[in-house]
Amino acid sequence: MEKLVIEGGKPLSGAITIHGAKNAALPILAASIMAEGTIRIQNVPDLSDIHVMLGILTALGCNAEYEGDTVTLHTDSVHQFHIPESLMSQMRSSIFLMGPLLARLGRVELYQPGGCAIGERKIDLHLSGLTALGATIDETEGRIVCTAQELRGAEIVLDYPSVGATENIMMAAVMARGMTTISNAAREPEIQDLQNFLNAMGAKIIGAGTDTITIEGVSELLPCTYRIIPDRIVAGTMMIAAAVTRGNVTLERICPAHLTSAIHVLKRAGVQIIIDGDIMNVCARTRPRSVERIVTSPYPSFPTDLQSQIMVLLSLADGVSILKETVFEGRFKHVDELSRMGADIRVDLNSAFIRGVPRLYGATVEATDLRAGAALVIAGLAAQGTTIIEQIHHIDRGYDRIEVMLGRLGASIHRSSPVTAPVPTE
Repeated sequence: MEKLVIEGGKPLSGAITIHGAKNAALPILAASIMAEGTIRIQNVPDLSDIHVMLGILTALGCNAEYEGDTVTLHTDSVHQFHIPESLMSQMRSSIFLMGPLLARLGRVELYQPGGCAIGERKIDLHLSGLTALGATIDETEGRIVCTAQELRGAEIVLDYPSVGATENIMMAAVMARGMTTISNAAREPEIQDLQNFLNAMGAKIIGAGTDTITIEGVSELLPCTYRIIPDRIVAGTMMIAAAVTRGNVTLERICPAHLTSAIHVLKRAGVQIIIDGDIMNVCARTRPRSVERIVTSPYPSFPTDLQSQIMVLLSLADGVSILKETVFEGRFKHVDELSRMGADIRVDLNSAFIRGVPRLYGATVEATDLRAGAALVIAGLAAQGTTIIEQIHHIDRGYDRIEVMLGRLGASIHRSSPVTAPVPTE
């Protein structure tokens, strides 16, 4: 297994460009199969999750080409509606193919999706939304079969503003007969990006970014070329890394409007942030201040996907901070790893009480999930001594060669591959 080895204590300095958003690219790649022809998606990050999605699309009959940051999909020959369980188990976002396959083929067979173990993430809202559009769903021992002779528009009210359910219902409704309204919809920027992509192919959707999305069904979609938005979670991770190491970092090609809550929290901690269009400078020269209370909630509140990273900053802040997680109940697994590095954190139910310490110390730690892994990288950058991070395949799901990004900012970080023992000869 590969590992990341970090020599800590070096302030980050320099400039990097933020790559495309994983959480926008995955549903957009899934939605591509709804049009027949050649579709080009630009600014696609080189991530393991992206390669899994391309593997699924290939299994469905797509011809996928990946060159530079552009994915070209030839979708004329999509004819399979069965998604292999081996691929489903690797990535939760494979669930995004339910809506597109129902819209195009009228049938989809798949399994419960995999992904990071960060708590219970049921797909009930996906299934109930598709049922409201006219799909029939049969579940047997983890296998899910959805069929629909015709999808029909409906008024759908989500019990919770689920990003995945909102996007799946949107994609299915695009080619449903009549009007569909999704109330209590998720408002994340990635949903707006999906709307813009679908509209570029000829869909009629308004309202993404608000809690009510309206879709007027169309008979067909046409191929297009589209560019993915920058990844706000990667940008937020780099902002926090700059602050934790007391560095001076410039982030290029970002969307500041997507980072409002992160900017607000970092400024409360005493970090200097200057924005000029799609360029942001993050500078921290002194020890951060504690932040009395941070609560993760759906967008536009502070994102759960930055919770573990901001905890590292609070672990080194002057004073006591409280961090409450309201999205995923299993998202404090990184606490034990940070404690091994000297952090002073106490967890009570869904709240973490963090008393800042003067410094962290290098240790051998394990990435338990994608964002926990990113947090450990940040901790290693600030720690005294050497940090070794294991199970880094989790990190590769959401960060395009994180060691290269940070290396450009002066970090001492490299990827270590296992050494294969020589085979003895007679």
